[in-house]
Amino acid sequence: MYIESMELKDFRNYEFLSLRFDKGTNIFYGDNAQGKTNILEAVYLCGTTKSHRGSKDREMIRFHENESHIKLRINKGGISHRIDMHLKKNKAKGIAIDGIPIRKAKELLGIVNIVFFSPEDLNIIKNGPGERRRFLDSELCQLNKIYLSDLFQYNHILNQRNKLLKDIAQKESLKSTLDIWDEQLVRYGASVIRSRREFVCEMNEVIQRIHSSITGEKEQIELIYEPNVEEEQFLEILLKNREKDFKFKNTSSGPHRDDMCVKINHIDIRKYGSQGQQRTAALSLKLSEIHLVERKIKDVPILLLDDVLSELDVNRQNYLLESIKNIQTMITCTGLDEFVNSRFEINKLFKVVDGTIVN
Repeated sequence: MYIESMELKDFRNYEFLSLRFDKGTNIFYGDNAQGKTNILEAVYLCGTTKSHRGSKDREMIRFHENESHIKLRINKGGISHRIDMHLKKNKAKGIAIDGIPIRKAKELLGIVNIVFFSPEDLNIIKNGPGERRRFLDSELCQLNKIYLSDLFQYNHILNQRNKLLKDIAQKESLKSTLDIWDEQLVRYGASVIRSRREFVCEMNEVIQRIHSSITGEKEQIELIYEPNVEEEQFLEILLKNREKDFKFKNTSSGPHRDDMCVKINHIDIRKYGSQGQQRTAALSLKLSEIHLVERKIKDVPILLLDDVLSELDVNRQNYLLESIKNIQTMITCTGLDEFVNSRFEINKLFKVVDGTIVN
């Protein structure tokens, strides 16, 4: 799997841009705030329907314009496919695959698999549980359409339940309708919990070998899924916590409060690990993500590295660069020293200057 070409029109700081990519390593270099990350964002958006930054559609449209267009052409198993994305300021985005509009975003997922690695990901271990949930969800949603649907339904029902809890404070007779929402919340929540547990178990098989190799077999890593509730106890816990939920007008239990523990040599590095250990574990997580995608789809994903190399020491840089030789990779950086010093093969170079590519 690889991306052949991309066109941008009125996306971020690009009025118009047409690019052809190499199957190997594509490097976008230049000063900060020139638009390098915007190119990776457009690729990620076409694969997942979402910005890796969490930006809304209207925020990605160029200033003073009302809409934006992205065209991405990918090659999968020797067959070329086109993804068209139309962003609008005040309407839902339009998406077409090979010229045929799709009605639901989940129809796009699986067409192209993308692993995104940014400096923020290096803090995934030490940051709050929300970061680790996002990590689990971003990959599961690309690999499992059922999970995507279950998670969407769960979040929708959770929002409705929280709204009802606020309304009950004004109108107590609404309490009788809570049972219906609880049943639905448990149904989809239990499925989310099961999928996350299975995914963490699969990832453990992969990450232990990778992390041991990075650390010269000095460290053994283990991922432990920490569900807020077990699926078979979810309804019981919801009922038990109802008075608390009434008081705080918020749902206190469920997979929206899950976490994942990362242990090195049996020590929880969220609390007790050094910054070096946390960053190495984050790198191991991302490399495991690549291997797991390969195992699931029997193909390689596209890897996007957004200015990550400058945040890693030489040993971790070299390990990362050695690990991605057979994967189409798009890398942003301010300079080329990391690659020259590592004698790393560069297949295509793009110099980015103020929303344009300079040859």
